Amino acid sequence: MSLLRTHRDFRLFWIGETINRFGSATSSVALPLVAISMLDATTFEVGLLTAAAWAPWLLIGLPTGAWIDRVRRRPLMLASSAVSGLLLAVVPLAGDLLTIEFLLVIAGLVGAASVVFQTAYTAYLPTLLDPPDHAEGNAKLHGSASAAQIAGLGCGGLLVQFAGAANALLVDAGSFLVALGCLAAIRFRERRTNAPRRAGAIREGIRLVAHDVWLRTLTIFGAVSNLALMGYQAIVVVFLVREAGLTAGTVGALIAAASSGGVLGALVGRKMMRFGTARALLLCELGLPTLALLIPLGGASPWFYLVGAFGVSLGVVGGNVVKATFLQSYCPPDLFGRLTATNAFVNYGTIPLGALLGGTLGQTLGLTPALWITTAGVPLAGLVLLASPIRGCRDLPTHQGTGTPGTTADSSRIRTA
Repeated sequence: MSLLRTHRDFRLFWIGETINRFGSATSSVALPLVAISMLDATTFEVGLLTAAAWAPWLLIGLPTGAWIDRVRRRPLMLASSAVSGLLLAVVPLAGDLLTIEFLLVIAGLVGAASVVFQTAYTAYLPTLLDPPDHAEGNAKLHGSASAAQIAGLGCGGLLVQFAGAANALLVDAGSFLVALGCLAAIRFRERRTNAPRRAGAIREGIRLVAHDVWLRTLTIFGAVSNLALMGYQAIVVVFLVREAGLTAGTVGALIAAASSGGVLGALVGRKMMRFGTARALLLCELGLPTLALLIPLGGASPWFYLVGAFGVSLGVVGGNVVKATFLQSYCPPDLFGRLTATNAFVNYGTIPLGALLGGTLGQTLGLTPALWITTAGVPLAGLVLLASPIRGCRDLPTHQGTGTPGTTADSSRIRTA
């Protein structure tokens, strides 16, 4: 029976996270359009805005992970949601203070709150669910997040067109408040921890990733993949407006339709794990993303963008379901916060670099050549997986010490629903 019917606390968690993702999707369209339509920002400045939102992962990601392993996670998630909602609500009220510099500060502060929330969220979920329910929980959260993104992207473009770009950010501000209410209503209480602060806590997380071939491979792959993904995503809204000549509403609807691949990806990722988690990962992260090469043709016809971005979304979300389920069973619980932070420090740390790369290439070479360069990197990132032990495996291991390079892990221990 579905977790959404039998698990009240997960249902509240799922509702809050889904609504939160909807609001964040509206902002992902509205914020660059605020810069473009209201502040006449350059392509580089739009890329810089995206970079500012992700830069906090480089600045505070590692210490946040060590901190979260010592404290309860839900109070931090509540505080982060409240801070993010208030910051976004300030933008429509800024008036003459609204400048590109002001937006950069807001994006950076919201990004810092997101570092705390996402690290706590990743470590909190395995405590909320029993291990056999992890795969189903991951699939439902990733699937609903993709569906919420579809709706949010479409609504974001329409809200910008009819209510103004700055006012559209109020939807995201409201979504954080709803998420806060859902989190507050959860009855499950984490056990208190008296773990002392230790000087080497951050190093433990780094060693865990650096010395484990499976974790190291996935972390390097995530970093390379995110560099390419954000390289094109940072400039694709500008491309669709200025090169393809589409309106804000059409851009939102087109990006939303392309993101619907994520809904299918959540289902596909979970179903494919029964044929081998390593095989499912390779198909999702290497095979499907080759469709990214169609995106630069979107200037000739939006259909090329739609098919290419749909394939990327399907592969990325499907791969995320596989990886999340693997990490939850493979990593020791008392190190999960540090693993999340170390992984995110490397993975998300390349996102601002990718945004700056996309913005710089778009400014110097033009939008279409910049898209050709950045989208080519999406399938090429999958070569990291092919150069690792994952290539010769049917399944990823389920516990540290199981599954050795070049062998197949015991598939009976893979937790699928």
